[in-house]
Amino acid sequence: MGRQRLIVTATALVCAAGSLLAPGAAYASSADPDRPPISAAALEEVRAEIEALYHEAGTATDAYNAAREKTGKQSREIDRIGRRTAEAERRMELLEWQAGAMARAQYRNGGIPDSARLLLTDGPADFLHGADTVRKGQQAQQGLIKSLKKTRSELAAYAESASERWRELRAQQKKKAAAREDVEAKIEAAEELESELAAEEREQLRKLEEEAAREAQAKWLDSGVLDEIDAKASARGKKAIEYATAQLGKDYEWGAEGPLTYDCSGLTSKAWAAAGRTIPRTSQEQWKRLPRVEIQDMRPGDLIIYHSDASHVGMYVGDGAIVHAPRPGRQITVTGAGSMRILGVVRPDR
Repeated sequence: MGRQRLIVTATALVCAAGSLLAPGAAYASSADPDRPPISAAALEEVRAEIEALYHEAGTATDAYNAAREKTGKQSREIDRIGRRTAEAERRMELLEWQAGAMARAQYRNGGIPDSARLLLTDGPADFLHGADTVRKGQQAQQGLIKSLKKTRSELAAYAESASERWRELRAQQKKKAAAREDVEAKIEAAEELESELAAEEREQLRKLEEEAAREAQAKWLDSGVLDEIDAKASARGKKAIEYATAQLGKDYEWGAEGPLTYDCSGLTSKAWAAAGRTIPRTSQEQWKRLPRVEIQDMRPGDLIIYHSDASHVGMYVGDGAIVHAPRPGRQITVTGAGSMRILGVVRPDR
């Protein structure tokens, strides 16, 4: 069913692309040599549609990464509970053995309680010694009973906690699967749109993307924002930049965090991990949980979060540029920090 929905979605989008490729009529596929060339206006509409699809894929990728991270944490928590349960069960076995030993000892004494046997002693010395022994025995019994109750309570709590974690794990697994399907559908739809273009049109599409990025960057720089940005990178920031820029040219892959491929937040989280600072895995969590700084106060190594839904992130490297993993079909590159809509800036080592 998921595959069928994917095909329907991609087919619908390709049909929509066909209407864009020729105003008033849909073209044949790019394999048709008789198809007329696409106008610049129509190609720009295709570019905008592809960009929107990849943006949606980026949002879904963040949801997938978040679900995967929570799934991993819950699995580790289940393992931890399992180890504690095993320890408590071993302790329970020992306590039950000790309780049995006490019962067997009393049986060997004819079933007479220690307090009754104390009254049958021959003299004061024996009585005092016996009293001390009885007291210690009673304390041991009370301690054993208390330990048994505590261990039984721990086992019950562990069982309840494990059941809850299993329910949470199954819910996160479903979320992860749904997000995966969403990502794959959006990427396949975008690739279907792009595949309808001839080789020279795909090259023209890339140039349109670059031109749109340059125009946005120029507008950002014209605002005078760089006039106020002059801070230097911290020691850790330099290490993070070194790691990120060493990945230049590697392919974007959604859900990946190296060493061969990365998605946007996979690159930034691994770069800062290499600098000795663990940060959240997703761009949305990086935006939520890391300290924020004003754009005019940012320094190399800071992370710039993009789009209103915080679905993309890049690392500022200075001189108005970022290093980032753009989208499927592209490689890790350096581009203008203002080439996309900036939501804000966060600092991992503040």
